[in-house]
Amino acid sequence: MLDTQVIQSRRGGFTRRKFIKGVIAAGATASAAGYLFRESGMLAPMLSAQGAVERLVTLTVNGQQRRVDVPKHETLAMTLRYQLGLTGTKLGCDRAECGACTVLLDGTTHYGCSILTHSVLGREVTTIEGLESDGELHPVQQAVIDEGGFQCAFCAPGFTMSMVGMLSKNPSPSREEAAELLAGNLCRCGDYDKILNTAMRAAELSRSRA
Repeated sequence: MLDTQVIQSRRGGFTRRKFIKGVIAAGATASAAGYLFRESGMLAPMLSAQGAVERLVTLTVNGQQRRVDVPKHETLAMTLRYQLGLTGTKLGCDRAECGACTVLLDGTTHYGCSILTHSVLGREVTTIEGLESDGELHPVQQAVIDEGGFQCAFCAPGFTMSMVGMLSKNPSPSREEAAELLAGNLCRCGDYDKILNTAMRAAELSRSRA
């Protein structure tokens, strides 16, 4: 039987004890290097180069330039409500089903909860707060008042923005066409008859102002 010294000599003096010591030493060296990089600031440029997104961005909202600090995964609805204070944009289902967060992007309706804020840079965002012009309500806003079109009104801003988008596509919709164009919005109170009355009134007012 070979003794320990013979085995070690044939292995070049490599033992389990030396292996463990080597691992510990390597770990300590790596930790020290990481600490040095962090403390010296040398690590920051390397991290920022790996898919970093500029957080401080400029958005065009209701005709104004708004500078805001936005995490790369934040949705437009969250930015509008909690950073810009535009609380007319509601958060309902937060999964693009109820339409409460509907806004206009370059005049086209979009769910604010399903689009990232960073993806709308350079585009015109319009919320319900931006519909009024020189003290005059938008025809859809006036129609909501005239018809009393909502019960609890939580869904009202989203429906209002969808009606604005609807009229830009079809200024004179039939009741059936309006129902189809507004199908992306839900009213939890089930007040759809009055909502459609509002849509018809909005189309009437819009044509009269044209």
